[in-house]
Amino acid sequence: QVQLVESGGDSVQAGGSLRLSCAVSGYTYSSSCMGWFRQAPGKEREGVAAVDGDGDPNYADSVKGRFTISIDNAKNTLYLQMNSLKPEDTAMYYCAAGAWAGYRMCGLEEWEYNNWGQGTQVTVSS
Repeated sequence: QVQLVESGGDSVQAGGSLRLSCAVSGYTYSSSCMGWFRQAPGKEREGVAAVDGDGDPNYADSVKGRFTISIDNAKNTLYLQMNSLKPEDTAMYYCAAGAWAGYRMCGLEEWEYNNWGQGTQVTVSS
């Protein structure tokens, strides 16, 4: 059974950092896309970062250079290191998992992922 459990959300000031964690069970990383999405109040959920079975990342333009996605296989945990946080990063953050096609990098569209966590709240104040 696939389970994704996020943690690490908090309230921080602009310019600060947070590291989100997602404990993963029931997935084989080498054949999976693992991603982070976020949803701000009144907005649609958007893809933030993804990583494929080879460890190659894909980032939304809005977070490039500030966020880093990584996987610790030994701990079965997906991470999202977020630096230089901005108020517009305020959202509920979700981790997600899906099958990896293998011939292209993992995308940032919701339809590519079929398992989701419950989310963790990140609030950035100015």
